[in-house]
Amino acid sequence: MKSDLQDTLTFLKLGGSLLTEKTGIEALRKEVLIRLAIEIKDAVVQNPNMKLLLGHGSGSFGHVAAARFDTRIGVSTAQEWMGFARVSDAAARLNRSVCGALLEAGVPVTSLQPSASAVCEDGRIIYLAIQPIEAALNAGLVPTVYGDVAFDKVRGGTIISTEEIMSYVASTIVPSRLLLAGETDGVLDEHGSSLKEISAHNFPDISGSLGASRGIDVTGGMASKVQGMLDLVSRIEGLSVRVFSGLQAGNVRAALLDSGQQPGTLIH
Repeated sequence: MKSDLQDTLTFLKLGGSLLTEKTGIEALRKEVLIRLAIEIKDAVVQNPNMKLLLGHGSGSFGHVAAARFDTRIGVSTAQEWMGFARVSDAAARLNRSVCGALLEAGVPVTSLQPSASAVCEDGRIIYLAIQPIEAALNAGLVPTVYGDVAFDKVRGGTIISTEEIMSYVASTIVPSRLLLAGETDGVLDEHGSSLKEISAHNFPDISGSLGASRGIDVTGGMASKVQGMLDLVSRIEGLSVRVFSGLQAGNVRAALLDSGQQPGTLIH
């Protein structure tokens, strides 16, 4: 379903591996975050008509806590619910750092905590409040979501990734582009080279050779993420997905402005 916002709407995810050192514990890359905030501000200023939904991963904040308590697979005991609360706290603390940097750069972000409204059924989102996101976009704000815990009708509790949240939102508020900024130059093959494009036609041939995520990632590796993006572009006409490195200065700005040679891997 095409939304009124689609022609001007972009979803941008800043990966947890980009914002944090995932092999550490709550190791925020402050200099990278500050630069990314400035690049996003520059892009918004240069294209004032652009509407932007921002999301970010949990990196070495939420993923470390989630792996310790196996929160993704389910929550039932008192100890597991304490873990659920700790994961929520860790993810929210990273979100405060991200939003703080963006506000300091002059980006009008407003944080929308996914767990406040998300309902899952056996690990799949079946409800998430869309109206606050739409209202924020219409007000000229940059709504910001992030990987978070969620209550689950089957598992008790679980983890929802930023990609899963954005995929759910995209079914109602349809973007023209989904940009996934991480620490690699795109989706890498077994030789460490960036693939130029991935489609439903070549994915079966390359899925087994896609590298695993560096550090802890409780929401699945790259093959799982690419499969999710392929499912999304098959459902939404006109949507393109690009996976690229945000560590390279200027890439996020260029991707948002859709200018020049676009970096990374195109998923279509």
